[in-house]
Amino acid sequence: MKQSAVLSIIIPAYNEQATIAVLLQKVIDSRLDPAKASKQIIVVDDGSKDNTAKEVTRVMKANRQVPIKLIRKPNGGKGSAIRVGIQHATGDIILIQDADLEYDPDDYAGLIEPILRGHAKVVYGSRYFLKEQRKDVWSKHQRKHGGVSYLSFVLGGRLITWATNLLYGTKLTDEPTCYKVFHADVLKNMKLNCTGFEFCPEVTAKVARRGIRIVEIPIAFYPRTVADGKKIKWSDGLEGIWTLLRYRFSN
Repeated sequence: MKQSAVLSIIIPAYNEQATIAVLLQKVIDSRLDPAKASKQIIVVDDGSKDNTAKEVTRVMKANRQVPIKLIRKPNGGKGSAIRVGIQHATGDIILIQDADLEYDPDDYAGLIEPILRGHAKVVYGSRYFLKEQRKDVWSKHQRKHGGVSYLSFVLGGRLITWATNLLYGTKLTDEPTCYKVFHADVLKNMKLNCTGFEFCPEVTAKVARRGIRIVEIPIAFYPRTVADGKKIKWSDGLEGIWTLLRYRFSN
């Protein structure tokens, strides 16, 4: 990869007015070595019915540091928003960022390093890999917010990860992680059909079928509740398992 790369950060957003401005500021402030990478932010407002777009516009007007593009589209689901974002991404590396505050943009530098070094084309941020490295982060968050993930989400995520490893011969610890990072060529040359949360298993299946190694990097994670706006449901887990099966045995 060239000396200084551009990191395109795709943020699909649906009714995230409560968190999007704070999240964007965290993305803007996240530190990257300027000799290695700069940032491009792409927010895809997926038909929000609240003031998400207004909040993004407010941040855009105040920001002079990082280019931000806001794309508004009818509601079609997380996967459809990501696919639109990929079309507008001009960077060398593409990273997926949820619009809530569960994931920490301070992890960007570590996530893109294997790609910058040419050691990987796909990197996933794992909430479980080498968890001992993140004990202080978890304990500080839990003391402040009392935040722990729902047991059903933890078990569901582990089930999807187990199914991925069984079906595709991978050795992942956290398949449904939000932080999926790609050399841009990987995504630009991949046909994606997903419209909802099945983006994760579909892209993982297609990466694995191409024989591309997925490198995992430990990340921080701050789980939010349904009351906070968490949208994924148990039925999305079933859809994820079906997606893994479908792409394992068909094209």
